Amino acid sequence: MLSHYRPAPERFGCSQAVWLGKEGPALVRNFDYLPAIVSDRFEMSAWSNVRVIAKAQRPWGGCVDGMNEEGLVVSVTLGGSRAQSEGFSIILIVRYILETCRKLNEAVQALCRIPVALPQNVTVLDRSGAYATLFLGPDQRPIITRLKACTNHQRTDRPSSSSLARQLALLQALGDRSMSLSELTELFLRSPLYSRSKTYPTLYTAIYRPLEGRVDYVWPGKRWSRGFMDFREGEYTHDFG
Repeated sequence: MLSHYRPAPERFGCSQAVWLGKEGPALVRNFDYLPAIVSDRFEMSAWSNVRVIAKAQRPWGGCVDGMNEEGLVVSVTLGGSRAQSEGFSIILIVRYILETCRKLNEAVQALCRIPVALPQNVTVLDRSGAYATLFLGPDQRPIITRLKACTNHQRTDRPSSSSLARQLALLQALGDRSMSLSELTELFLRSPLYSRSKTYPTLYTAIYRPLEGRVDYVWPGKRWSRGFMDFREGEYTHDFG
C-alpha cells in the first residue's frame, strides 16, 4: 500500500485524444510502458456499487485508464518531468475518481484537490461530451485545459521530440474534417504514435465510448470489445516482436 505514496519517477511515453465527431464522444489512448511491470488484467469491478471497467495496475487496485457506468472516462500520461514530492500515485487517484465521481466537474475538483507525487497529465471525458485535460504536478497549481490531444509534456516543459511529434500528429488528425473515429484509431497503430521500442512498447490501444458503455482494446490484428452488459472473460497473448 505504501507504494502508492510518493512513488519513484518513471519515464515512458503515452498518447491520448478526445474524439467528439461521429460515433463520439470517445477517448482513444495508447499505453506505452515496461511490459515486465505492468499487470495483465483488464477488469470490470463494482467495489462501491458502481461498475468500473479499467486497465488494472497492481498493487492495491490502481488503474491507468478506465470508465465507470455513469459514463465518466479517465486516462493518464506522464507529465515529462522527473520532479517528485509528497503526494499519491496517479493510478490510485484515477481509481478514486472512477469510484466516486459521475461527471466532469466532480472529477476536475477531485484532481485539483488531491496531491499528486509526480507530474501527470490526466484527460477526463463524460458521456455528455464535456472534457478537460489537466496538467498536474508536485508543488504546482493544477492547469485545466481544453486540449484534446495529450502526450508527455506540459505547457512549461521543453518537450522531447517524440512527445511533440505524437501530439502534433494527433492535433492535425483532430483538425481534419474528413477524419473518422476508425481512421483515428488506425493512426494510433502507426508511427509516431505506436511504439515498437523494446524498452517501452505500446502495450495496447483503448477506445472508450461512454454513451455505449463500451471499450475496445486493440492490438495490430486483434480487437477485444467489452461492455458493462457483456463483459466476458477471455485471454489473449500478444507478440510484441
